[in-house]
Amino acid sequence: MLNPNLDEIQLTKDDYERYSRHLILPEVGLEGQKRLKAAAVLCIGTGGLGSPLLLYLAAAGIGRIGIVDFDVVDHSNLQRQVIHGTSWVGKPKIESAKNRIHEINPDCQVDLYETRISSENALDILKPYDVVVDGTDNFPTRYLVNDACVLLDKPNVYGSIFRFEGQATVFNYEGGPNYRDLYPEPPPPGMVPSCAEGGVLGVLCGIIGTIQATETVKIILGQGNTLSGRLMLYNALEMSFRELKLRPNPVRPVIEKLIDYEQFCGIPQAKAQEAQEQMDISEMTVKDLKELIDSGAKDYVLLDVRNPHEYEIGKIPGSVLIPLSEIENGPGVDKVKEMLNGHRLIAHCKMGGRSAKALGILKQAGIEGTNVKGGITAWSKEVDSSVPTY
Repeated sequence: MLNPNLDEIQLTKDDYERYSRHLILPEVGLEGQKRLKAAAVLCIGTGGLGSPLLLYLAAAGIGRIGIVDFDVVDHSNLQRQVIHGTSWVGKPKIESAKNRIHEINPDCQVDLYETRISSENALDILKPYDVVVDGTDNFPTRYLVNDACVLLDKPNVYGSIFRFEGQATVFNYEGGPNYRDLYPEPPPPGMVPSCAEGGVLGVLCGIIGTIQATETVKIILGQGNTLSGRLMLYNALEMSFRELKLRPNPVRPVIEKLIDYEQFCGIPQAKAQEAQEQMDISEMTVKDLKELIDSGAKDYVLLDVRNPHEYEIGKIPGSVLIPLSEIENGPGVDKVKEMLNGHRLIAHCKMGGRSAKALGILKQAGIEGTNVKGGITAWSKEVDSSVPTY
């Protein structure tokens, strides 16, 4: 597919005008623009990475773009997912992306897959495309996309972002390494926080996403040196780029079929363990907490285990901050013991997960507590809307 019959590809008068700056580049020219028009690219995810990627692929003249996503646009997306606008909040991301792509390039064929990509559908979805671009944010999907690309012999243009740092490379291209050469085994569930937990600089997505778009265009054109065999690391705070060499592992397992990637990444076991731990921890609703606060009771301590900068955004009245990291590392446990002084413990975080984890650690130290279901997010939605959500 990356070697189309260019005699069958014709540029229109509008194409010559639209892509004039490409056509005068010797590395692109008429043949290269025809290659772009003949190409089919699949983008998995229309989030922070998929947004700039799709914009530039459409503008470059890619003839067919596939989009896989099942999410809807949320206000919190707009800080970095630049393909979406305020008017699309609450609506499917793939529809929002298609609308924006056609504003840029009405001649681009856009295929929509409003579904979660899985072992059951991945091969069928990937098969018609020349290049696959991974814009996902979780380990099970990254392993799934990698393995499907290996089985179908598709280039996999990879990128990832977190806080102020990003990385990009090209997997499974011209005998180069694949994702399993970089990460032979997934990290333990919960060890790597998501962007929703750790945050991400919005413009970082644009930098890594456009690098992915650049690599995709180079692969289609057959020009330049791709990132295959090289992992590019970017630090926005330092404004620095570093490069690591990647090589295929000669003893890596042969990929023969798609597997259960949730199981491979240990997620069901982690969820079962978390559920068991939470079963042993009592819960209360935010409305129960509001009644307790309004009653004037003084026999409790309300513990907030979020990070300090989250505490600055908004807080529940009377709460005391001890971040989960301090409780995990030990000093926070002693602080809680000193603070309680015979009082009962109530804990909360953003949505309830971190506070449940903190209470599990404290329980092992002999401290019982009650978790606030839904955390400060539920408090904002059900009790006090003046507290910002984030």
